[in-house]
Amino acid sequence: MKANIVTIGDEILIGQIVDTNSGFIAKSLDKIGVQIHEMISISDDKQHILDTFSNLQDKVDLVIITGGLGPTKDDITKKTFCEYFDDKLVENKEVLNHVTQLIENYFKRPITQLNKDQALIPSKCEVLFNKYGTAPGMWMQKGNTIFISLPGVPFEMKNLIESEVIPRIVERFKRPYIVHKTILTYGVGESLLAEQIENWENSLPSFIKLAYLPSPERVRLRLTAKGDDEILLRKTLDEETIKLSSLIGDVIVGFEEEETLEVILGKHLKEKNKTIATAESCTGGKIAQVISSVAGASSYFKGSVVTYSTQSKIDVLKVSPQIINEHSVVSAEVAIEMAKQVKFIFQSDYALATTGNAGPSKGDSDADLGTVFIALATPNSVIVEEFNFGQPREKVIDRAVNKALEIARKEILKNV
Repeated sequence: MKANIVTIGDEILIGQIVDTNSGFIAKSLDKIGVQIHEMISISDDKQHILDTFSNLQDKVDLVIITGGLGPTKDDITKKTFCEYFDDKLVENKEVLNHVTQLIENYFKRPITQLNKDQALIPSKCEVLFNKYGTAPGMWMQKGNTIFISLPGVPFEMKNLIESEVIPRIVERFKRPYIVHKTILTYGVGESLLAEQIENWENSLPSFIKLAYLPSPERVRLRLTAKGDDEILLRKTLDEETIKLSSLIGDVIVGFEEEETLEVILGKHLKEKNKTIATAESCTGGKIAQVISSVAGASSYFKGSVVTYSTQSKIDVLKVSPQIINEHSVVSAEVAIEMAKQVKFIFQSDYALATTGNAGPSKGDSDADLGTVFIALATPNSVIVEEFNFGQPREKVIDRAVNKALEIARKEILKNV
């Protein structure tokens, strides 16, 4: 099966809101073997919607539309559905009872005519019951294409996808299996990685595709297997992953998209009941933000100090002015002192520290733009490394954060 996802709303096209619905729908369909052919966003315009439906009919098996089902005049999806399917709106008693109970019992106010109009549904549609909102979903077919209209409110859409749409597709259609396996690598760029695994990639079975998903200092390798035998697909993916590990095992840090570097670092710390703290300058607290974004991080993350200015390093972290004057505020010596001092302040087992020139102009140091020193204080010593991440500023910060986490993971892994 091939599917198109269509989001309706001018607010998406002007960048007022970010479309998160398409990603959720795509993942949900992919899990049951439905291939996403295209994602598009269109305006709240009747002719634009009609043209889009006409262009997609009989070209894909499934079109899922979100948005335009609200009670106000700018929400026109239901009326446009009626025009496209040569249908009319009729009142659905079940939906009306639900809307009435929701408005009067939950919102504690009398129901209005606009609310009642939410129960007007195309007579030919199969109603998808929306227990969390007033706008029901609609399932209709024209030619060889099924059109499914869902509310744009994310939590309402998600419930309908999970409770109404996916079960119907699974029950009514035969689909191939699509199985993914994502390998997380850190510290090697995309082009160098591709060179290292070129022969392995060229020998992959025809039903497996490899995609490179690069970001600063990290590359995700996504293997996708498609076929009718799920057991064979998963077995082959595991075998190919073992082969890959023998080639680049030193840079593989985890599997699947949920296993980000910060999650893996946290697991290592929790396994040995160790803690970590951070002292940040050029990264401005972003390392702390990433570490603390993981649920349960309070069990191993002690805290952070952001000493952005030179004076704050002296006043808060007690870094010696003599060291700064002798070596520069952007130096290995200062990074080491920052790591040691924050480790002492929080009484943690490990401590990360960064100091550098992120740009676009130089601060209190003459170090080249992009220069970053990263130090890690361990229970027994302090290690420090120098990097130049180039420009622009955002790239320097992101790469410094990723490299700091990578250094911590590798060092902690030695003792796990």
